[in-house]
This record gives sequence, structure tokens and C-alpha cells, in this order.
Amino acid sequence: MKKGAPKIVLNIIIVLLFASCNSIKRVAEDEHLLVKNTVYVNDKVNKTETINNLLYQKENRNLLGIPFRLYIYNTARPNIDSIVNSNIDKKPKKRERLERFLSKKQLDKYVESRIGFNNWLKKTGEAPVLIDDKKIERSVNRLEAYYFHHGWFNAKASSKINKDDNRKATVDYYITTGEPYIVDSLSTKIDSPIIDSLYTQSTSKSHIKLNKQYETATFELEKDRLTTYFRNHGVYHFSEDYVFFEMDTVETNKKVKVDLQIQNRLVKTEDSSKRVPFNIYKIKNVNIFTDYSYRKRNKAIIDSASYEGYDLFSNDKLRFKPKALTDAVFIKPGSVFRDNDRTMSYRHISELRTFKYPNIEYIENADTTLTANVYLTPLKKFGLSFSAEVSQSNIQQIGLSFNPSVLMRNVFGGAETLELTAFGSIGASKDAANDEDRFFDIQEWGGDLKLTIPRIFFPLNTEKIIPKSMSPSTRISLSTSNQTNIGLDKRTFTGAINYKWRPNDKVTNRFDLLSSQYVRNLNPDNYFNVYSTSFNTLNDIAQDIGYVGPDEELGIPDQANQFISEALSNNPPSGLSPDDIQTINNIDERQTRLTENNLIISSSFNYVRDNRTSLFDENFSIFRVKLESAGNVLSLASSVFDLEKNDNGNYEIFNVAYSQYIKPELDYIKHWDFGRKKVLAFRTFFGIAIPYGNSNSIPFSKSFFAGGTNDNRAWTAYSLGPGSSDSNDEFNEANLKIALNLEYRFNIFEDFYGAFFADAGNIWNVLDNVEDENATFDSFSSLKDIALGSGFGLRYDFGFVVFRFDTGFKTYDPSYQNANRWFNDYNFKSAVYNIGINYPF
Repeated sequence: MKKGAPKIVLNIIIVLLFASCNSIKRVAEDEHLLVKNTVYVNDKVNKTETINNLLYQKENRNLLGIPFRLYIYNTARPNIDSIVNSNIDKKPKKRERLERFLSKKQLDKYVESRIGFNNWLKKTGEAPVLIDDKKIERSVNRLEAYYFHHGWFNAKASSKINKDDNRKATVDYYITTGEPYIVDSLSTKIDSPIIDSLYTQSTSKSHIKLNKQYETATFELEKDRLTTYFRNHGVYHFSEDYVFFEMDTVETNKKVKVDLQIQNRLVKTEDSSKRVPFNIYKIKNVNIFTDYSYRKRNKAIIDSASYEGYDLFSNDKLRFKPKALTDAVFIKPGSVFRDNDRTMSYRHISELRTFKYPNIEYIENADTTLTANVYLTPLKKFGLSFSAEVSQSNIQQIGLSFNPSVLMRNVFGGAETLELTAFGSIGASKDAANDEDRFFDIQEWGGDLKLTIPRIFFPLNTEKIIPKSMSPSTRISLSTSNQTNIGLDKRTFTGAINYKWRPNDKVTNRFDLLSSQYVRNLNPDNYFNVYSTSFNTLNDIAQDIGYVGPDEELGIPDQANQFISEALSNNPPSGLSPDDIQTINNIDERQTRLTENNLIISSSFNYVRDNRTSLFDENFSIFRVKLESAGNVLSLASSVFDLEKNDNGNYEIFNVAYSQYIKPELDYIKHWDFGRKKVLAFRTFFGIAIPYGNSNSIPFSKSFFAGGTNDNRAWTAYSLGPGSSDSNDEFNEANLKIALNLEYRFNIFEDFYGAFFADAGNIWNVLDNVEDENATFDSFSSLKDIALGSGFGLRYDFGFVVFRFDTGFKTYDPSYQNANRWFNDYNFKSAVYNIGINYPF
């Protein structure tokens, strides 16, 4: 009975949909359903999104040609409240019997549920779009206005409604544009000499171009440009209301003669007004009130300071170093007034994370100068936060984690922020939690210390290279963590000092001057318990040659390591084939690399160019490049101090062979907006980490992996590659990666979206100590091992986050080395289902 319930529900839904598939079900006899709009421009069909959006009436939205939302709406019944109550009252005393049987309260709830579900159908669905003569007339007027504002002053629009006998109709719109008008000349009439001079200096940047087709938007852009230009060159009182364009098209043979007019400043008094020429204003004084609040607005100033022409005031003892504040204020005493200086000051003061949103006011003096008052309200010195989480995973039955943190502002008086975060978790593992062990056997704890300085902290002055307008900042961080009963158990220490600055609104640079990481594996003997696939392969070989009995297993770790040592010796156990020895050698190399301690001291530079204009921009590109280099300083020190090498020929620091490599990465993302919430998104990634000098392999933490919800979605994370190898290791990684992704996104209805995608890429080993030819990149012929996954996805946009569900199919699988690689596992049984938050790129 339970198994049949889903089928019953599905059949009911199908019956309801078929019952509602009459699209004119809710269309009255004297009405007509709009099924199509066609726009003809000069007798040619125009299907562009721009023109379609001008129409006030559009047909019901559809998916694959089917108006599903209209059908859902049609399943709803009009006047459902009257129908439900009428059915109850059509028989005498039926309501009384139902109230005695169900109670009046339950009967009312039943009626409300019927009405509520009916309203949900109406809300989820879409009412039929009925022909409306007034809206069609408004569409005609809007079409004419659109073409008029784009230079076709004689454009005419009309419409024709085509009705059929089945209460459906189409609408045809006809536009005749005629010849466009061309901007022929531009003259000026500017009353103020100062404005006239500034205008002359800026004509090369004018949006108005002669001999170009007239566009109304061009003149609005020019008005904004002039206003911004004048206000950033000292004209304090200027506004766009002073800019006026007069057009002459009378008997000009479709030529537009433009006259730009800018009047003098209008000054109003109580009973009169007059016009006076505009003047250039300069900044006379800049006053910074460091602890302003409305409550203390009348309190006496008891502390003050002056620094490079700035005056700083405080109602209490001045707690900030003057330079820390003046660096964030771009309004300079003695400089010409610039409106942009206030905007930049707002942004930089907010980035200090020390004050509430500031208030900056200008006071006009009698001598065409301004006094700027900057009011700063400090945030509390300390900020405390705490978070906790309960989780479950394939490693632990239950986990509890906590994360307290404290934020200290203005630590050293220079608007620095110091953030101290502790984290800890306990968990019960699925393997170890039994009657003999303690329940919470998994532990992890650690802490982070981050100091942010709102400038470049460096022995040399970097102001000329990275001025304060680039919002420079320095971050110094230290962290440590300790894991117990998680994999190999790790103890990690990291430290870094990095700089960040923005040359412009699109570019962000980050330079990690020093980044260090020390990872110590506390329980390397647990390797074969963690990486069970490697152990099973090793154990199968041992059973096949009789090293252990058919029902026995190698002991971990001693017997397993002893078998590897004997197999790779000059006198291996009998029965081992060359392929077996190669497999064991690969297992040994992987074990050695993943259990060795790591010391990484590196520097890196990260460049990001992001063309997005807002969070809602869907026509943009992002380019990222990163170059990381590790081990060079230690290599130089090792040579200078003539340190001894270990048995493997590597230098060691603190008994750890430090890593040496160079790692470039390139990442490019491009979005194309097709309108109507349709977007084509593309991403390509290339990365390679080349070991050299003191290393012949890359640390696991710096390697690349493929697969997963944000990569190739036809493979789970870490399961793809390397190359064409058919690896079943828990974590497949390598030091070369290529990835390409293409996704077409479209709106289904409301906040519900769909997507089709294709993901290509793989990882390989190159220029390291891996010798498996199936896993290495030898030449361009290795590109044949690029895997291809394709599939579809559904998304729901909650506004603050997007919930994503993707289904990926293995379209081209390189692990089929000597067979057909296309569509071998292209089915739902072998598909990979991904749940993600937000879009992958």
C-alpha cells in the first residue's frame, strides 16, 4: 500500500494536468487568449529582446512550447469558497452532521485547506493573458517613442488583432521607421567663463559625436558627464539642472542641430533671486571629529591634534594615530573641491572596520572656500561572537563543533583590527565508537590570529608605488590545528604576511610576501586503514602469491610494510609479476608522499580582473592569474650555509625536507546575458605545479583534483584521473590540471531555474616522480584523456543564496583505455548527483 502511494499521487497530478490542458478553459466567450505577438519593423520580423520588452502584453510563458503555468492555473477553480460551502449546504442538515462528526473547528479547517490549495494553484500558475485593446494601444505608443528616441523622428506604429473562432488571438505590430536623423552640428552658449573653460578642456570625452545617428540617451549621458566633471574640478554649486540641450530639426534635411546651453548659477534669497557666474571652490579646512555621537554633540572638545593640515578633535582622550585617519580621508586642505574625494573617503573609512558609516559635511565660507567636517562614530572596541554546529558524515556518527571569536579594533591606535578565533570539535567515529572505546573519540582543536593593518606595512615607503587611493592593507596571520583520530592525525602550523590593494574598481592584487606551512602526520601507521583501496590491492596481490592465506589479511602496518619492502627488494617473493611489482611500487610511492611531513615556505602573486558592475550583472568576465613559488629562500640558505643532505639527497629543516616548486594558475570566466533570464556561462582553468631542486613531487595540499559539484559534475570529488588510469584511490590528485565548463541557464518560472551543462577536463602527473604512463602527461596526445561529462540541473533562488541540484552523466570516460570511451555509463544508475550552494562559476 505504501509503495503504491507515490504512483497514486503521480497519476492524480497527470489527470489534473490533462484536465487543465485546455488553454482557453478560463477564457470567457467574449474574450480572446493572446497566444503570440509578432513585431514587423519595415516589413521584417524583429524578435529581439529589446523590442519584445516594450510590449505591455505578452503571451503566457511556456517551457518547450507548453504553457505549464497556465495549465496549473486552470486546475484552480474560481469561487472555490462558494463551491465548497455550497456542496456542504446543498443537503439539509449536512453541515450539522459534519460538525457533529468532525467538530466545527475541523470542518472550518477542511474548508480553509480547500481554499488555500486552490489559492496556491493560482499563485503558482499564471492567469491567461487576455487581449486588452488599451494595453495594445499603449504598446504602439511605446514602440513609436522607442524609435523616436533612437533617431527615427518620423516613425509610425500600428497594430492588428487576429482573432479566431477558438477564443484565441495573435497581435501583429507594424513599425515604419523612415530615415534616421543625424547629429550635424553642436554649438554652445555657456554664460560662466569658468564653466566655458572647463567645458573646452573636456570636449574630447564628449558623448555627442557629429555625423552619428541621434540617440536621446547620449544627451543624458553627456549631461551626467558634464555634471560629474565640473563638480570634480571645483564647481561646488553645479548640478545637472543647469545643462540644457536645444534641438533644431526644421528644414534641415533630417539633420539635427544641437545647441548646448549652460546658464549662470541661480542664487535665491528670501524675497528675490539672481544669477551669478560659477566659481571654483577650494578646501580651506578639514576637521575630523574622531568620536562623534548625537548624544555628545554639545560636549566640549578636550583633546585635539593637527597633522599635515588636518585638524582632529575628540570629546575624550584621542585614541587614534592621526595618520591612520588622514590616510582614509581624501579631502585635502588647500586642494580644489572634488566631489569624488568625499565618495572615496566614505569607502576607505568604511573599510577600516572601526567606525560606523561616516558623515561628511561641507560648510561654505565667504571667500569661495569650503570647510569639510568629517564625523566619525567609533564601533565598540571589542566584538564577541560564538557559533556551534552539529554534523554527521561518512567518518563520524555525530560531531559537535564550536567556534568562539573576539575582534579587537584599533589595537595599536592606527585603526588596526585583531581577530582571535578558536575552534574545536569532538565526534564519534563510525569505526571506533564501540563499547570498549570512549564515545567521542575524534577531536580537533586550534586557533587563528589575524592582524589587519589598513596600509602597507613594510620597512620602505611604498606610497609612490601603491598610493592610498588603491585601498592598500596588510594582513599578518598565524594559526595552528591539531587532529586526533582523523585519517593520519595531523598537527599544522601556518603563518603568512600578505598585501592587498586595488589599482581600480575592476582589478584586485594580492601579494603573499611570506606564507609558511608545517604539517606533521602524528599517526602515519594508520595509512592503510585510511586508504583502504591501496591496502585491498596490496592484500589481493599477497593472497594471489600465497604470501598470506586466502582468508587472511596483511597485518597493518608491520606486515603490509614488510611485504612492500620484500617485493621491492632485489629478491622479491616468488610469484610476483612485473606488473605486480609496478603496482606495489606505485602504492609505496603514494604512501611515502602522503605520510611524509611537509614544510612549505612560499611567496605568491594573485591578480584578479572582474568586470562585473553589480551583483545582478550577467554580462561580464573574470580573469584570474596566480603565480606561487616555494622553497627558493630555503634553497639559497641551504647552499650558503652548506647544510648536509639526507639519504635521499634532500636538504632538511627541522628534520623535514622542505618543498620546492613553482605553480602558475590561469582561470577565466565569461557570462553572456541573452535576456529573459537566460545566461550562457563559460569557464576555463589551467594549472601546473612543477617540483624542482629539493623536491620531486608536490605536497598533497598543493596538488590538483578533478570531479565534484564545482568541477566535472559527472565524477565525484577526487575520483577523476589522473589521465586514463582506472584508479579507485580515495583521493586522486596530480600536479597538472585542465578544466573547461559550459552551462546554459534559463528561468522556468518565478525563482525556479534550469540548466544544461558540459564539463571537460582531467588531471595528470608531469615532471615529477610518477612513472605510470596512464597517469602522466607525455605530449599533446595526452589531451585525448580529457574527460567529458554532461547533464542538467535545477536551481532555486532564495535571493540570498541559490540551492543547486545537478545530475551529471559520464559522456566520454578516459578510464576505458583500450575500448570505446563514449557513452559507456550514460544512464541514471551511473549518474552522479550533486547538491551545491550558489552557482559553480
